[in-house]
Amino acid sequence: MGILDRFRLEGKVAVVTGASSGLGVAFAKGLAEAGADVAIGARRVERLDDTAALVTGAGRECHAAALDVSDPQRCRDFAAEVAERFGRIDILVNNAGLGTAVPASRETPDEFHQVVAVNLEGVYWMAQAVQPHMSPGSVIVNVGSVIGEMHGFLPQAAYAATKTALVGLTRDLSHQWAGRKGIRVVCLEPGYFPSEMSDELPAEAVAIGQQFTPLGRFGDLEELAAAVVFLASDAASYVTGSTLKVDGGLVGR
Repeated sequence: MGILDRFRLEGKVAVVTGASSGLGVAFAKGLAEAGADVAIGARRVERLDDTAALVTGAGRECHAAALDVSDPQRCRDFAAEVAERFGRIDILVNNAGLGTAVPASRETPDEFHQVVAVNLEGVYWMAQAVQPHMSPGSVIVNVGSVIGEMHGFLPQAAYAATKTALVGLTRDLSHQWAGRKGIRVVCLEPGYFPSEMSDELPAEAVAIGQQFTPLGRFGDLEELAAAVVFLASDAASYVTGSTLKVDGGLVGR
């Protein structure tokens, strides 16, 4: 196998959650362009058609269906649907997430629990759901955030707590499943990228984020998709339990 061949995903089947907008769309498109068939899920199922068109436009097959990752049974059913259609699951990109900006003095239990249910519990339920359908060499990519390692520029206690927790969850699952199952589990920590979450940021927060990023700009979605392709491919076959920051130098400044 040549070095560039290690980055190809022909014959692989990938699952991307939260694929109705932003990062999830970019991940699905990038994985398809690298050669994988892609299953996409989101609560806003009506918005999946555009993502599916990008996958099929890259010459790959796509399965699209409603998915609420906070529902463990729906996670299991979705994984079974994908396995029945494609015969296997090789890659899971746990991308579905909620972002909030609520002062800790006013955040309600329901608001906090909703973020935890999607950003942390949903990642766990999806990982549980896909692993029985995975063979050795498969990989789970948990999408965290640099906010899990640094203070944000907005009050984001629930969001920050869940993204920090993903690092520990990634480390533990990688330890449990590497030897017995041969499944790699890694965490991707994006910095500032265009998304629905970043679109809702106040202009002053955007300016501060750019100011404190050594590269001086938001990232391009293709730069982040390329990182996911790397982590999902044989180019990263000896990488597990690790966290990859793609943040323009923000955390390491």
